[in-house]
Amino acid sequence: MSMYFFFKSVAFRTAIVVMFACSLLAIEPVQAAEMSSKEKRIADKKAKYKSKKAAAMSQPVYKKLQKAQKFIEEKKYSEALTELASIRSRKKRLSSYEAAQSWNVTAYVYYLQADNKQAINAYNKVLEKSELPAALTQSTLKTVSQLYFIEEDYKKALATIQKLIAILESPSADVYMLHGQAYYQLKNYNKALPQIKKAVALYREQGRTPKENWLLLLRVIYHEKNDFKNMRIVLENLLELYPKDRYLQSLAGVYSELGDTHKQLTMMESLYERGYKQTSGQIINLANLYLLHGTPYKAAKVLQEGIEKSKRVKLTERNYRLLSQAWYQAREDAKSIPPMREAASLSESGELYIRIAQAYMNLDEFDEAAKAIKQGLNKGGLKRNDTAELMLGMALFNQKKLKQASVYFELAQKDKRSEKTAGQWIAYVKEEIRRNDLLKAADL
Repeated sequence: MSMYFFFKSVAFRTAIVVMFACSLLAIEPVQAAEMSSKEKRIADKKAKYKSKKAAAMSQPVYKKLQKAQKFIEEKKYSEALTELASIRSRKKRLSSYEAAQSWNVTAYVYYLQADNKQAINAYNKVLEKSELPAALTQSTLKTVSQLYFIEEDYKKALATIQKLIAILESPSADVYMLHGQAYYQLKNYNKALPQIKKAVALYREQGRTPKENWLLLLRVIYHEKNDFKNMRIVLENLLELYPKDRYLQSLAGVYSELGDTHKQLTMMESLYERGYKQTSGQIINLANLYLLHGTPYKAAKVLQEGIEKSKRVKLTERNYRLLSQAWYQAREDAKSIPPMREAASLSESGELYIRIAQAYMNLDEFDEAAKAIKQGLNKGGLKRNDTAELMLGMALFNQKKLKQASVYFELAQKDKRSEKTAGQWIAYVKEEIRRNDLLKAADL
């Protein structure tokens, strides 16, 4: 499956930018020296109120972070990193929050340069600091887990997500989804499934529409577990919420797995009638379903169009034979012959020419039947030459070519399997020759 992970998308890149911006807005620089006593009392109250949300930061550190931010906006990443490093090299000891913010912004700079490993290292430096605001810890853990996904280090991604879940009272649907995706990438489908189901269920409880890629991942997991009943339910949800022909095609395949070929045919017929661009295999499958459910004429029409009009059906011996079979079952003997001729020309044996001959005999076109049988005998590889020789004898007999017919009946008689039948025909031909001779003599 092609994954649609949030952390590989534009949405993830946007989320990183928003997270970075929010982290800077949370910074509260200390400006006590410039404040009046009244302003200081108000600031103290705000600081106390926000103690869990944002820690205090000294004015010099705040200014350096602002300077680094300006470098980032100008895409001067090297200068930004130098400025951030200078914060950490100050003689005056940084508070835990100040150090965390310097590493947080450093990580963001590395991310912008697509240096995910350095970004991860910097974010982990953030997590090493004590007494961080809960929001910063949570956002950092989530970001680190997503970066591990990008680096395809799924074990570390899983471990990081589990740390995040451990500190959350009520994990969001996105967090459950990340948890499930990590297990999925590690091929632990049994543990991935409940997490993804939680994410979907939580969205629904909130009156929100489950994301399309979440349902797609749920579908893939059910497929991996061969759970086609639940896979059907997910596909029906996808069709309801995100109606697309490819989901209808997938649902048809699920009905096939469940043995409900009638519903499978209904789905595939609907796609075909709506002009859904189908592959050669899908058209062949539809034709076979028509044949299975006793509608050979529809099967023939679908195949004929696929070969001649849309040119999507591959021109193989097998496909020409199927088209011929469909026309034959639809009692369209004349139409069954051209595709069988195409198949015969592609075949390594002459067996299909014998089938062509049978169609001509059904149409009482004995001359064409005789020609087809001779082509089959000349090409060789027949299952039974004696049967072909008997047919050729009959075709010649019906053309009143009695002596030629006798030759082929005599050839067929050499095979013990046709000895009795050929003998009867030989006797009959001899009698017919004798009767014709008598009639000629009488005329004289």
